[in-house]
Amino acid sequence: MIRILYFSGAGEIHVDATLESLPNLLRDMGGMVWVDLREEPPETCAPMLRDIFAFHPLAIDDALEESHVPKVDDWGKYLYLVLHAVRYDPLDNHIDTLELDIFVGTHYLVTHQTTPLQAVDRVWSLCQRDERHLRKGAAHLLYKLADELAADYMPVVEDIDVTIDEIEDQVFNNPAPSVLEQIFGLKRALLTLRRIIGPQREVLNKLGRGDYIVIPPDYNVFFRDVYDHLVRLYDISESLRDLVGGALDTYLSVVSNRMNEFMKTLTVITTMFMPISFLAGFFGMNFFQPTFALDSWTGRGAFAATLALMLAVPVGMYIWMRKRAWM
Repeated sequence: MIRILYFSGAGEIHVDATLESLPNLLRDMGGMVWVDLREEPPETCAPMLRDIFAFHPLAIDDALEESHVPKVDDWGKYLYLVLHAVRYDPLDNHIDTLELDIFVGTHYLVTHQTTPLQAVDRVWSLCQRDERHLRKGAAHLLYKLADELAADYMPVVEDIDVTIDEIEDQVFNNPAPSVLEQIFGLKRALLTLRRIIGPQREVLNKLGRGDYIVIPPDYNVFFRDVYDHLVRLYDISESLRDLVGGALDTYLSVVSNRMNEFMKTLTVITTMFMPISFLAGFFGMNFFQPTFALDSWTGRGAFAATLALMLAVPVGMYIWMRKRAWM
């Protein structure tokens, strides 16, 4: 779908502009044109970007054919930017990155999204409700898009933080193998988040401190504000990575301690029954040939004494081990 939002120099907003009228709209240097290419195939977008806007073929290929980390390219009369939104699935602890390609001119803005982004829809609706955002120009719309994308990072970070708290409880209560899978899933998710926030932070840093023709100097402070938000998000993501690493170490320690407890219990049981095994084995040997009568050893008294001894030895060893704090 191709959406066109046009704010004329006379102060009117038009949402029903057609693709055929786009060249005439761009001639209005006092107006503002926003073209949103949403889930459009490259063969539809490429002719428009090449013939109407006269973008460089390399920039068009980057926008339509390739996926990039966040970046900004200065083509003189316009900027080409790649920004990313994130989507987190708490069920499998996976983060998807959604790319937004942006062309920014002095009086126009072109966005390309292969997957619909809520941040773009919010800014689009905001411009329709309040014409002041369109009146302020393309640099202001770029700022609003970057700010909304950065705002969408915070719920993802909060969801990951909640998941980490749940995993820490499970580590102590039920350190099952599934908990280990969740920990490694969170490590991968936070690594993906770090790979996106880091470059996007640098893009906003360039916009806030760079000297671009299409960015008025008085807008640098707005982009620096978004940069500060991304710096804070980056620091929070690093802290969450430390928490996940600590949860992994705790999991391994708990599993190791439980294994030690199991081995201690098995060792104690084995140790308590060793005397019984010795007694049973000794009196059960049949290679001694009696040379005289041993009726007293096979009588009821000897049988009762042997049973008492076999019961008393493990009980006595258990009491002794308890006093030594081995159990």
